[in-house]
Amino acid sequence: MANMPLRIMTDDFQLLDEITQYGSLQLVRSWTGIGSIELRINRYLKGADKLQRGHIIFPQAHLNKAFQIRHKEIELDENGKATENWIIRAPALKSWFSDRLTIPPAGKSHDSIKADAESVMYHYADTQAIHTADPSDSLPVIAGVSQQRGEVVDWQSRYRDLAEEMAAIGQLSGLGWNIGIDYDAQAFRFDVLLGRDLTAGQSVNPPAIFSTEFGTLQSLSYMESDLDFKNVAVVAGQGEGVDRRIVTVGDLTATGLDRRVLFVDARDVAEETEDETPVPRPVADIIRDLENRGVQKLAEHQQEIFLEGQALPVSRLVYGKDYDLGDLVTLQNKEWGVTMDARITEIKEIYEPGKTGIELMFDNSRPTLVSKIKQELAGVRNEIVR
Repeated sequence: MANMPLRIMTDDFQLLDEITQYGSLQLVRSWTGIGSIELRINRYLKGADKLQRGHIIFPQAHLNKAFQIRHKEIELDENGKATENWIIRAPALKSWFSDRLTIPPAGKSHDSIKADAESVMYHYADTQAIHTADPSDSLPVIAGVSQQRGEVVDWQSRYRDLAEEMAAIGQLSGLGWNIGIDYDAQAFRFDVLLGRDLTAGQSVNPPAIFSTEFGTLQSLSYMESDLDFKNVAVVAGQGEGVDRRIVTVGDLTATGLDRRVLFVDARDVAEETEDETPVPRPVADIIRDLENRGVQKLAEHQQEIFLEGQALPVSRLVYGKDYDLGDLVTLQNKEWGVTMDARITEIKEIYEPGKTGIELMFDNSRPTLVSKIKQELAGVRNEIVR
């Protein structure tokens, strides 16, 4: 693959330049996460002077792959001396949601909604980033319209990172999300996305089967783990000692070594209404909220299967046509005895001397220490913010 042309524009849609020459480009797209670009370019090449913090870069004609420059530095050589290259790092426009918290409506302890997953995602985008209670929090973003896809979820959020909430809802429902450029409307656009079913077992779409034996995958790595697996959640609401409200959810048929128990501190689940004159909430509503909290936490501790693959530069499966980010595909390695359907959750496009290609991540990326710490702290975040 030749270098992908990159266009540069301001955040008010003024096109500044287009660059076609650079040392290397790694472009990462994520289904539920953020994604980023890392670019190395000689600072004297055409257009390099336009690569300033705050400017937006995107591949020509790919308005759904938009990134904002947040980092710029001079590359050092192996001896620590300055080179003539800039290193440019730009997270996807989705990172704007990382700068917003889910602020509860006036008089409420949480921003709560029960609806299909897509409508829930549009709700939080609208109330927390687009049409916010405080106009200074509003982002220059428009939104699509919910098609009411995904299972019904009952979601509560309070002072949480908006991008992390989107990721959590997406991981639970299988839906993706993105912020791209709507050039005709001169606006940035938030959309909830649904991938295609391209698995071998369906008959609606041409299947996408990734296998080293079929010549559609150069390599495949595989790991399965239940180190962090939990299948039963004991959820504790308000109260003290023997009077504390406790519910248990999950696979209650699991016994002995098969039973993996997780404790969830949910004392922030209200026992009273949030009216000027509070009254006790119906017990059934409290129990439902506690059960939902337990289900959400168990979703963060599922059995994990990780697959990473290097797509062949020349293959019968064409990226962007026969498969794309968010699609469900079939993976197969006969030698390992592994055949499974998985979603493409991350795609890395690589353009550099001697190495151009596409790396695919399926279902979940390997958990990092930082992500584990974030998961552990998520349960106490409501206790910290008042």
